[in-house]
Amino acid sequence: MSKDSLVKGTLILTLAALVARALGVVQRIPLVYLLGDIGMAAYGIAFNLYSVLLVVATAGIPSALSKMISERTALGRHAEADRIYKAALLFAAGAGVVMTLLLYIGAPYFAESIINPQAALPIRAIAPALLLFPLIAIMRGYFQGRRMMMPNGISQIIEQIFRVATSVALAYLLLGHSLEFAVAGASFGGVIGSIAAAAVMLYYAMRLRSSDRRELGAQPEAGATAAQPLRSIYAQLFKLSVPIVIFSMTVTLIYTIDSSIVTLLLKDSMGEEPAREILGILTGRAQSLAGIPIILAVALSQSIVPIISSAYSQKDMQQVAGQTGKVLQLSILSGLPMVLVICLAARPINGFIFGNPSESPIAADYAAPVIMALTVSAIFQIVMQTSGAVLMGMGRMKPLVLGVVIGIAVKLAASFALAPYFGIYGIIAATALCFIVMTAINLLVLRREVRFRVLGTRRWAALAVSTIIICAVGIGLDALCRAYIHPFASMRWDDMVQTVVLCAVIGAAYPLLLFLTRVMTPSDLQQLPGPLRKLAKPLLARLDRKQRQTP
Repeated sequence: MSKDSLVKGTLILTLAALVARALGVVQRIPLVYLLGDIGMAAYGIAFNLYSVLLVVATAGIPSALSKMISERTALGRHAEADRIYKAALLFAAGAGVVMTLLLYIGAPYFAESIINPQAALPIRAIAPALLLFPLIAIMRGYFQGRRMMMPNGISQIIEQIFRVATSVALAYLLLGHSLEFAVAGASFGGVIGSIAAAAVMLYYAMRLRSSDRRELGAQPEAGATAAQPLRSIYAQLFKLSVPIVIFSMTVTLIYTIDSSIVTLLLKDSMGEEPAREILGILTGRAQSLAGIPIILAVALSQSIVPIISSAYSQKDMQQVAGQTGKVLQLSILSGLPMVLVICLAARPINGFIFGNPSESPIAADYAAPVIMALTVSAIFQIVMQTSGAVLMGMGRMKPLVLGVVIGIAVKLAASFALAPYFGIYGIIAATALCFIVMTAINLLVLRREVRFRVLGTRRWAALAVSTIIICAVGIGLDALCRAYIHPFASMRWDDMVQTVVLCAVIGAAYPLLLFLTRVMTPSDLQQLPGPLRKLAKPLLARLDRKQRQTP
């Protein structure tokens, strides 16, 4: 099996994440139609709680395992790498059993505590997925350590395909029984997805084992030593993984906090049923769309850690500064257009993707604004994610963990303080404030370590002007679309056309404005990764011709 290069591996993971995210959004369309926002509230509670326990069950070991496996195989110590891998699998199997039992037994108590008793059965339905996903996560970490990203990417896509198909099919078949059973059926799709992903990973593991036997054969073990005891392996794994898991679970934990407190904080002002419906809008619609702009930032984070780590270990602070500024610049300039597109087209996007089959006044009043508000917070999440990855590469885990703790504390305090006055928007504002605080701490620590530059003062001002212009254009175009673009008798298909128009205009105007205001220059395009540079080649050629013609 061939090893993937860093750029190729990053592109594979990015593409897989994009496909998986797209399938996740596609899954929500029929589920919102079948289950409504009340049903999606219970589904969102189950999925978010499961996601947190999955991170806890793996304890950040996949990332730590990747580093340890990479080091051992590079030195030719394959037997030691295999022993570490088997120790990690053993831990994952035990953690999976414990977390499954915890989730299954504790489901009714948790559901009652957050005043959403209908979430108990969906939580129990998804619990068996925790038996397999810790093992899958460990296998993905192992393949990443062997620099093989294709198994990880394919398993993510296959998992989502089976999850989507099963969730929708079971929700449809069980809806005739009751809404609670339909939501549980949708949750059970995660179990089928885990089985499909495990099958893919097992297939690639068998191929890799066969390949290793052919390639290594009877080769002597480099630097052969006595078998490393399990206690020593686990000590190394946890030393690396605990800070990683704390940072990695931040967003999942925040979303789980929201799904747990929304009903509690809003029920007195608007009643339990409307509060649950708003929770369904937040978890079923807004969270799925707000996760799209951060996909590239996550891929950048994965690729920048080894680069920063290598440069920092060699005391090459000039390269650390250059790479830090570059990754922050690229994450902002690539994430901001996605945020703007989703925010400015939130109304038709919501109408086209999710619709409003129940004609609920709550959905009509809150869906688009909630999507818009949560997506705005994504830009702060993007900077937090990339700056945190740089700190991780530098080995500065203590301030990173401290930032997470302070950010979560701010999130909780602000949610309880703002919800009585601003309702759901106060809770979303608390999420944005959490990301802002974490970002500020990360950047403050980075500034003390290295002098980096993201954009100069003039370019920051130009970016602000470009953003204001795009917002004005988007708001005006949305008003025109709402007034004049109605080619179909169906509101949903009208929303589809309006979505295409808004996304096309905003998506094209943004890069054009960046060049007109000189936020980006041809030299910036030259620094893009190879595949992106190829896509920008026609624009580069045109800009070069223009520069030669300018006296």
